Amino acid sequence: MIGKVTGRLDHRGADHVLIDAGGVGYVVHCSERTLAAMPGPGERVALYTELLVREDLMQLFGFRTLAERECHRLLTSVQGVGAKASLAILGTLGTEGVARALSLGDAAAIRAAPGIGPKIAQRLVLELQAKAPSILAMGAAGAQPALAGAGGAG
Repeated sequence: MIGKVTGRLDHRGADHVLIDAGGVGYVVHCSERTLAAMPGPGERVALYTELLVREDLMQLFGFRTLAERECHRLLTSVQGVGAKASLAILGTLGTEGVARALSLGDAAAIRAAPGIGPKIAQRLVLELQAKAPSILAMGAAGAQPALAGAGGAG
C-alpha cells in the first residue's frame, strides 16, 4: 500500500493532482477541500493516501490529514459508497462536518454533497452513527497536515 506521497506539485486538475516524488509522477485524486489547500505548482506537497485496486483499475486517493483518510475509509465501508462519493462528501462537509452529521443523524447534511441521494445518506447515518465519535476522538493528532507547516482548509 502507498500510505503517503511527498514531493513537488507538478499539476492540479479538476479532481486530482500530479505529484513528482523523486522522478515518479503520482496521480492522486482529491476532494475539493484538499485541492483548494494545495500549494502552487513546483512547491512541496504531501498527502496521506489510500490505494484502490480493482481488476481493471488502480487509483490513489489523497488526504491532507490522517483523520480525513480514516473518515474516507469509514465512509467507503458502507455498501454503495465508493471513493468518488466519499470525496464528494468530504469535499462538501469536511471531516468534522461528516462526524457531526453522522452523530446527529443529519442525513440532509450528507445529501448536500453532489451525487449523494437520500437512500445513501440515510444508509450512512444508520450504519455509521455509532462510529462517528471515533472520528471526533482523533482530535488534533489526526488533524495534522501530512506536510508539517502546511496550512489551508480542513
